[in-house]
Amino acid sequence: MRRTGHANLPLHGGHVPRWLFNRMVKLANAITSIIIEEHGSREFLMRLSDPFWFQSFSCILGFDWHSSGATTTTCAALKSAVRPEEHGIFVAGGKGKASRKTPIELEYAGRFFDIESQDLIRASRLVAKVDNSCIQDSYQLYHHTFIVDENGEWTVIQQGLNNNSGYARRYHWSNQNLEDFIEEPHTGIASPSREKKVLNMTSAKSRSARNISLDIVCEGRLQEYTGQRTLYNYSILEMPSHHEIKFSERDLEVFQRAYELQPRSYEELLLVKGMGPKKIRALALISDLVYGEPPSWEDPVKYTYAHGGKDGHPYPVEKKVYDNTIQFLEDAINDSKLGREDKLKALKSLKAFIPGKQG
Repeated sequence: MRRTGHANLPLHGGHVPRWLFNRMVKLANAITSIIIEEHGSREFLMRLSDPFWFQSFSCILGFDWHSSGATTTTCAALKSAVRPEEHGIFVAGGKGKASRKTPIELEYAGRFFDIESQDLIRASRLVAKVDNSCIQDSYQLYHHTFIVDENGEWTVIQQGLNNNSGYARRYHWSNQNLEDFIEEPHTGIASPSREKKVLNMTSAKSRSARNISLDIVCEGRLQEYTGQRTLYNYSILEMPSHHEIKFSERDLEVFQRAYELQPRSYEELLLVKGMGPKKIRALALISDLVYGEPPSWEDPVKYTYAHGGKDGHPYPVEKKVYDNTIQFLEDAINDSKLGREDKLKALKSLKAFIPGKQG
């Protein structure tokens, strides 16, 4: 699996009219059907894991490229449009409360396709943990959609909100060609801006910090750095006053649980119940201040996702990739079972996404 990108979008309020949503479902069904028929479900899932392709797909369905609602509504339309018995794929999760139903829905998908659901549920948890705890970019996740096919291939699309800026950042994952859930899982990150300081424990530069974090927990050495003797009974090592690390009793219970479980990898550490952003950050600081192994504080954005339509900014996408995306979707629209009017509307929406071809 590889995480294949991020996209940042301004948050848009309001709801999609029922007539528009029904049209989106119709278009999503037709385009999904022809892509899977001609290229297979694996290719469709891989395309969804590309933030630029997904954005183009959303525009075809009727959304402005820059709306945060493109993520949640496109995924909802896809969930309504896809039928496992017809398409060989299952869409789980969604926005808010719907995201919390992901494990139950993945259990159903596992039974339906006769594949191991617990592996899917673990992957779902890890994806959310990494984006919420390992990359501390001030975006709180509120949307999580997990799409799996009959062969166990999957893609995840999730989104987080920055309450201060009002922007939403989208995260894409795919299990295809995965080597590691943790280190450098991105093939592209798209954003209108780069955050100045982001704890990025997925960076290769954070590898030593991750290893030391795991050692601190597994060797029971945390109390050396917190000023409390009660947990592991180690001597106290004073931290610089401006870097004082304090934990609540609940925090210490989580570390005690992790110590007892003895996680064998950083992945397993993340999956310890209660191991959230605060504790991951504290371990990273100890790694830096005590052992001289700092984590990366660079935002993992690789290019800005400023669309070259309405605001005149250039596309941050290689021309070959861009041309392939547009041609692929044009072919899918033309080959679909949509009526002539619906095809023309979809093609017009796609052209509105192309620089210099609006209107």
